[in-house]
Amino acid sequence: MTSRKNNPSEPVSVDMRKPRQEKFEILVEGLSGDLYRYAYWMCRNRVQAEELVQETFLRAWRGIDSLREADSAKAWLFTIFRREYARQFERKRLDIRDIDDVAELPSAGAGFDTSTEAFVLRQALARLPEDYREPLIMQVLGGFSCEEIAEALGISSSAVMTRLFRSRKQMREILTGDAERRTEVGA
Repeated sequence: MTSRKNNPSEPVSVDMRKPRQEKFEILVEGLSGDLYRYAYWMCRNRVQAEELVQETFLRAWRGIDSLREADSAKAWLFTIFRREYARQFERKRLDIRDIDDVAELPSAGAGFDTSTEAFVLRQALARLPEDYREPLIMQVLGGFSCEEIAEALGISSSAVMTRLFRSRKQMREILTGDAERRTEVGA
């Protein structure tokens, strides 16, 4: 069996007849990287992302018996994460800071791209409205199809395609606008 870490686009294969513990281990091994990347992009904080992923897997363990189809495992797990992410806002008020005031770069040792291009992309993504940012992250980082994104977000596939189109358009405008401003400043 090929490791999913080498090929993140390969779906996780879970035999639903396996014992509960084995099904769960396959899910954790196969999807923890994708889930963490998604969590990090959603909350932009490494510690918070790790805690949310851990809580997501705890809830997944409790509900593993409700997972009936292996093909829906990834969407099921990401839906659990989204609900847990929303729950944290019900429990407490978080400090709200403007993203421009916080330029947190993950450490290079954590396996993150710290190049200038990656920094610019992260900043551009942070400037997108959440309704546009979330489907784009789910598609690009999570590898979800439009149908899977629609199911997870509770909207239609055509709405997902519209949001993806608009998010890419806004990203282009943000990135080319930044490039034009840098050129004007440097000239």
